Amino acid sequence: MTLPLHVSDEVRALAPGFGYLAVEAHGLTNGPSDETSSALLDAAARRLAERLDGRAPQDDPHIAAWRAAYTAFGSKPSRTRNSAEALAKRALADGGLPRINRLVDLYNAISVAHLIPVGGEDLDRIRGGMRLVRATGTEPFVTAAGGERVTEHPEPGEVVWCDDEGVTCRRWNWRQGVRTRLTDASVNALFLLERMAPMTAGELTAAAAELAETLEKTCPDARIEVGEPRLFG
Repeated sequence: MTLPLHVSDEVRALAPGFGYLAVEAHGLTNGPSDETSSALLDAAARRLAERLDGRAPQDDPHIAAWRAAYTAFGSKPSRTRNSAEALAKRALADGGLPRINRLVDLYNAISVAHLIPVGGEDLDRIRGGMRLVRATGTEPFVTAAGGERVTEHPEPGEVVWCDDEGVTCRRWNWRQGVRTRLTDASVNALFLLERMAPMTAGELTAAAAELAETLEKTCPDARIEVGEPRLFG
């Protein structure tokens, strides 16, 4: 792995069941959503429906654990849902999952199929390493509003991913910033899969392996590196 990742002691204490697995990919080719990426999203939605078997996403033990973690740092999980729950609700709704671009569709499909938060960052836009910390409230977060880029700041104590330039994702994995998101021009990426207990290391590894396999099929010339699970507590 070329990008250092660090989880602060404060976050470990807040959610001792947290863990992650990183996948780095170099030499990717991206572009607009197509039939292949759309089919992956449709298949993931079917797998999710089978997994839940009529239950709501928040009734799944893994999503319930994420809700508890959000509550622990002062966020209301029904209003600012973790990314896996938010995608799952869209997958089960009439409108279905959004189509963004091929790479985003791909990792969103893994997120929905395994009911796990998955993020994708453009490695060439990250400054320094990435850190998961509790925010001071002064860190800049670049987002979009009304078609324009605007700078916001997290709430003090909020759990955020950040690099040397500012916040890359607010409320753990709720909203990604525009600076490091994957675009049609992205060629190098970090994919981050995040779990809470009771999801096992084996389940986390299986999701990462499927992500890597799908990346290899979609971008056969890319170099994919799958890291080891990092579990805390």
